[in-house]
Amino acid sequence: MGFISPMGSANPVRASLRRGRGAVSNASGRHEPLSRQAVEDGWAEDEADLAPLATHITLEKARRIITKNSSPDIPFDRSINPYRGCEHGCIYCYARPSHANMGLSPGLDFETRLFAKPDAANLLRAELAHPRYRCAPIAIGTNTDPYQPIERDQKLMRSILEILDETSHPVTIVTKSALILRDIELLSSLAQRNLVKVALSVTTLDHRLARRMEPRASTPGRRIEAMKALAEAGVPVGVMVAPVIPALTDHEGEKILAAAYAAGAREAGWVMLRLPHEIKDLFAEWLQEERPDRASRVLNLVRDMRGGRLNDARFGHRMRGEGAYAEMVTARLRLAITKIGYNREIRKLDCSLFTPPPKASAKGDRGSNGGDAGDRLQYSLFGDG
Repeated sequence: MGFISPMGSANPVRASLRRGRGAVSNASGRHEPLSRQAVEDGWAEDEADLAPLATHITLEKARRIITKNSSPDIPFDRSINPYRGCEHGCIYCYARPSHANMGLSPGLDFETRLFAKPDAANLLRAELAHPRYRCAPIAIGTNTDPYQPIERDQKLMRSILEILDETSHPVTIVTKSALILRDIELLSSLAQRNLVKVALSVTTLDHRLARRMEPRASTPGRRIEAMKALAEAGVPVGVMVAPVIPALTDHEGEKILAAAYAAGAREAGWVMLRLPHEIKDLFAEWLQEERPDRASRVLNLVRDMRGGRLNDARFGHRMRGEGAYAEMVTARLRLAITKIGYNREIRKLDCSLFTPPPKASAKGDRGSNGGDAGDRLQYSLFGDG
């Protein structure tokens, strides 16, 4: 039953069980002392009797909600991640390895076993009221998507925006979901005071490829429509061409930029594909199943721009890569961004209007000088254009 992939990961999970999911397998995380592997022992259950993997949500008791970072190659020092794991299931997601920190698989566990922080708004109110808090834009969507499907019921992102709107606190948001339009009145209110920027991330305009690669994210067309609606509501909107995948989506950069500009996006950036930790195996498995004809080409180009490896975690290199191929993509996208008219004015959000909320109770009032290590930021909101 199945095979051991060349990358050394576990056997694939049956396709019928992972319908609508991105990962092919559910290998143990890198911190586990034992690894799991499926084998055929003659006692397999009838496939018809097995239900597809369901989404399970665990409510997490967080100590604080603002996570600080000092990474030198990202343009913000704090973020909020109301969820761990992401139901969008993007196979390339750099946040997948964080699930290993909780003893779970960065594979199918990452997109089916999710964690929500129900006290997010109360924690935020307490941290913003702390006497030592100093206002600076908060980035949301830097790890997992705040508008993933479970947000429809949990409404954590909306409760966070209500606090930020009340206190006139600046915020930047990155998402792949048209669900953001649910909160358009709050975003418009923030925009009227120059307190918000939104970026929609678009990897491909090919809806068939998107369906296989990022199965539960909004379709590319819906993301473009969301940009238009946000821009018409006065919300500053940008586009992230991210990630750029060699020999798979790299030819679409100019088309994505043109479509987003026509919809009202005025800032743009991009990030090259990154494959840290377990993502190397997961992405290779996915390629073998979905695009076997070009799997070797894709991975060889990744190695070409990562010094012969599949990942380069060095600050200043991880977002862009290096070498002839990376330089070519960089030159193309920078030229397109300039010719189309992006980034002519990079809006700086206003921190002077911030008004701390009334002092909250001591419960949850712990300041904002730390955060969970698994939430450390690894995403640039906008590239250097």
